[in-house]
Amino acid sequence: MIEEEAQISAEMILIVGALLVIVIAVGSYIFNISGSIAGNISEVINTARDTTINRL
Repeated sequence: MIEEEAQISAEMILIVGALLVIVIAVGSYIFNISGSIAGNISEVINTARDTTINRL
């Protein structure tokens, strides 16, 4: 009885740990994508600004 409870606790700890690793990996991936998008948007805005200034 005690061994079963200990095994269930150990399995729950492993599941929570695995979920935490997955969440951290996905968060890092999304953070990199958002940084890339922000860089691209910034580049487009700078190009549009420079083009507009040159037309004046």
